[in-house]
Amino acid sequence: MADGVDIPLESMRALSEALGVIMGEFGDEGAGARTSRLLEAIGEPMGDTRLARAADEFESAWDDKRETLRRELEEMKTRIDDAREGWREADLELARSMEPKK
Repeated sequence: MADGVDIPLESMRALSEALGVIMGEFGDEGAGARTSRLLEAIGEPMGDTRLARAADEFESAWDDKRETLRRELEEMKTRIDDAREGWREADLELARSMEPKK
């Protein structure tokens, strides 16, 4: 049996940072911003534009989904940050309450 409660504040911080990185990929500077480079790379092989059109349609459909996912990740990150801060404050308050009274 454990002697206390172990709240993984460092793991929560690492998770928050990872979510921030993932959110960046879903943001304006992430995957959606690379669509034009993708279309340029595809080009018109043998004069056929079907592959480029399909890639463009796929990227357009994903734009809305990316924004939805980014918002959901942002909400998750906020909840993790709030929980981490709440536990940190509770830990400090408990430590202060255990100090001898003068």
